[in-house]
Amino acid sequence: MENRKDIIQEFLNQQKWGDAHRLPLAGDASFRRYERLIQNNKTVILMDAPPPKENIKSFLNIGKILNDIKLSAPEIYAYDELNGLILLEDLGDNTYTVLLQKGYSEKELYELAGDVLIEIRQRIQSDHLNLIPKFDVSRALREVQVFLDWYWPLVMEGAEISEDIRKDYVQKWERILHHYLDFFPTLTLFDFHVDNLILLPQRIGVRACGLLDFQDAVSAPAPFDLMSLIDDARRDVSLTLGKHLKDRYKTNFSKDDYEHFDILYDLLAAQRHTRILGTFCRLYRRDHKPAYLNFIPRVWQQLMNALQNKHLLNIKEWFDYYIPSSKRLLPPSLLYKK
Repeated sequence: MENRKDIIQEFLNQQKWGDAHRLPLAGDASFRRYERLIQNNKTVILMDAPPPKENIKSFLNIGKILNDIKLSAPEIYAYDELNGLILLEDLGDNTYTVLLQKGYSEKELYELAGDVLIEIRQRIQSDHLNLIPKFDVSRALREVQVFLDWYWPLVMEGAEISEDIRKDYVQKWERILHHYLDFFPTLTLFDFHVDNLILLPQRIGVRACGLLDFQDAVSAPAPFDLMSLIDDARRDVSLTLGKHLKDRYKTNFSKDDYEHFDILYDLLAAQRHTRILGTFCRLYRRDHKPAYLNFIPRVWQQLMNALQNKHLLNIKEWFDYYIPSSKRLLPPSLLYKK
């Protein structure tokens, strides 16, 4: 069996990039790796997504949809689906994360990202949605149980959750998810946050916002990506800016839909933050990536903010009873020191 290095080199040779200088780029919480290839004053990005842990088919499909509606997903130059390899357009290094650290206008960047979401909702068609997975109740319930599987034992000294407590938890989530999850379906990129957005100042309008890491895209309620942008686990967004972005986005809805929009926003936020709490603990315990534990206090605050919505009272009561404040702070010994 060929090793991974040989497979990659053969792919690069076939695409005439075999002699390129290769620079590794920062990774993320997945098993994917990225390299910038430099050759003859040209650059491309190599995505290395080793199967079976990763699958590039979704990335290819979603990228085509985004480019079809004239948004700035990276152009695909070549790919090997069997071996999980892609050569794609290099959009540069000006991610929102980098620009915000340099003092770039937060309001301008976030408004541009919000405009991308408005454009997606206006241009996406039902035919597009039929090509991608649906974020349905079954998936949402699986995701909130990641919290029970990974966060619970970490703060309960290794004890597993009882079936009765798990059943009660799932039923509370299931009731409200069934009621609201089919509203306002649109293409949802799922990881729509500052690490995955990149400024392309040479392009006009919404195309000035480059899109990365969208392979997990789904058909989901429209507030989802806006919530992911505002309720970011990695950085604080002010209440003022968050409200401004919501108000701008909601102008594309009927005023009769505002109440459902607000309920959905908080429901999706609560669901996502609950999953993320479990995911960050899984990254620590299973994947030996402790740095994500440092984001847990912020995510807890975001979850509690979402659960203030009166329609989520039953879920809030479950958390207050089973995971009191003392269980929402991980022991200092677990926190990652750079």
